[in-house]
Amino acid sequence: MPTKPVEHAVTIRPATPGDMEILGGFGALLVALHHELDAKRFIEPGKTTPQRYGHFLKSQLAQPDVIVLVAEAQGRLIGYAYAASEGFDYMSLRGPAGLIHDLFVDPASRRRGIGRLLMEAAMAGLKSMGCERFVLSTAHRNEAARNLFAAMGFRPTMVEMTREADT
Repeated sequence: MPTKPVEHAVTIRPATPGDMEILGGFGALLVALHHELDAKRFIEPGKTTPQRYGHFLKSQLAQPDVIVLVAEAQGRLIGYAYAASEGFDYMSLRGPAGLIHDLFVDPASRRRGIGRLLMEAAMAGLKSMGCERFVLSTAHRNEAARNLFAAMGFRPTMVEMTREADT
């Protein structure tokens, strides 16, 4: 199904501390989505996940190498992106890069180009920090996300594999 154009004006702006209650809820939905895709690999959301996720994102706002953006339409938050400029990471054999950690769009607002707008703004912010490469991970079974990222020029470079110890 092709993406519908953004129907209403969408503003992409830096997140503020006042956004954290809603972003914490979005983060909890992101946790739940991943847990549904593979309950053995991804953590299960709990009662306090929205507050804890919101608190975590709030702690990132003052970091000079971090970007937390929100998408807002008609006075309502409909998505967010969380990204950071990171140096060499020998554990993942990666040089300096801008990492896109989270991208989330409210399910009622999906397939209208909002994820792409958030990604473009996050990458522009990372580029202004000097990032020349962008890296992200996405759940293997999250086909919609993989399709968006591929359409934006991302290529597969690693495959994470998981196995339980009792298997």
